[in-house]
Parts: sequence; C-alpha cells; structure tokens
Amino acid sequence: MPSSAPLTVAVAQPVCVAPGEPETVSDNVALHARAVRQAGTRLVVFPELSLTGYDLTAPAVDPADSRLAPLVAACAEAGAVALVGAPVRDVDGRESIATLAVTGEGVTVVYRKSRLHGAEVERFTPGDKPVVLELDGLRLGLAVCADAADPAHAEETAALGIDAYVASTLYGPGPAQAARRDGHGRERATAHGVWCVLATSAGATGEFPDSSGGSGFWAPGGALVAQAGTAPGELVRAELDRVAPDRAERPRP
Repeated sequence: MPSSAPLTVAVAQPVCVAPGEPETVSDNVALHARAVRQAGTRLVVFPELSLTGYDLTAPAVDPADSRLAPLVAACAEAGAVALVGAPVRDVDGRESIATLAVTGEGVTVVYRKSRLHGAEVERFTPGDKPVVLELDGLRLGLAVCADAADPAHAEETAALGIDAYVASTLYGPGPAQAARRDGHGRERATAHGVWCVLATSAGATGEFPDSSGGSGFWAPGGALVAQAGTAPGELVRAELDRVAPDRAERPRP
C-alpha cells in the first residue's frame, strides 16, 4: 500500500553559471547538489534546462556522464530524488529537451518536452506522450515550460490520474510574465483539483540575461501555498498529500 504520509518537495531556482564554458555543466551540478542538501526534502525540482541553462546550442548531456556524479552522491546522502533539466540525445540521434530523474543510484531520462516553441523546433524532437512519475505513492505528472502553458497538456496528463502537475519552466522578467506564471500554476491546480508544482529560473540562464523567479506551489483548488522571490539561489518547500483516486481506480498510462 502507498504511504499516507505527505511527500516533502522543494522547488529550487539555483544560480545558473555562464553558458558554453568547459565547466558549465560541472559548476551547475555543484550548485544543484548544494540545493539538494539544503532542501532536506524527498523531491527537489529544478527549472527547464537547469544543467546547461537555456542555451539551445549546448551539447546533449548523457545520463551516464561522470560530471553528474556529485549530484548522484548528494541525492544518495539526502535520500532524495532530483528532477533536473538538460538536452539529451537518443540512440537514433534525435534530441530532446528533457527532465532527468537523479537518485542515489544514477540518472535516467523520465520525460521529454512535447510543446516546443521558437528556435527549439530547429534542433529538438517533441516528446510524444504525457508521463507520470510515481514517488512514494504519489503520482506526479511532468511538464517542461511551454507544456504548462497549454491547458491541453495538463488535461492529457491529469487523465492518467495524478496528485500533482510538476513543471520545470522559464519565464521572462517583469510583472506581465510573473502574472502569466502565476496564472498557469493557479489554473492547472484549479482545473484538475491537483497540486501544481512549478520550478522556474531566476536571474540569468543561458541566452536569457534575466528571468522571473517565483517558483512555487499551488494547492488543489488554486490557492498559493509557498513561493520564492525573484533572486537566484532561493528554494521553497511544501508537503504534498495524495489527491488522486485509489490506485485500483486510476487510469494507467
């Protein structure tokens, strides 16, 4: 039987180091590992393309890359799962904007962004289906940035039976983008009666000189529970309880 205890979750918006340098990924990994240790939660969610920054020219990251070892070690020490972002390449050569799950045992690609936009379509292939990650009895529907801006993506994901809609994102700076960000979080939680968990970039990331921050949690029904400010390096925490029907009644992927 799944645990009835809430799932402790942190959303992190770490400092993102300058793109395109030999140590970009290694330096970002070190910052991610620090955030995992600081969070003290079972799950830590990071923004879109968090390991490289939003740099559409960054080389794909192999889940077996030795540079990820410090983050694996941090997750092992904390008993945590980290959801991080990076470009990845499949065996057939196609590349995706992906969410990677990092545990104390290693790194796996768990989701590929399906709603590509702008110059992303020139390089990347969209993911072809919604994905649910199950952790400690809770079902987490995954999204990356523009996915969360499309109500149809949340609807398709929620149809699989989820407790939370978990999005790794990037929004630009300024009040209009902050309102758009918060609207997406509130609307997804309200429409589907689930938690919305949003980790978004703060400060510079890749080709963006600034971004919104404001990572946060919206409870089922749409109330804001916790939210970071605009500064890079912040993280906030919340406890998520189960809201989906019993496992026997849930649709299967």
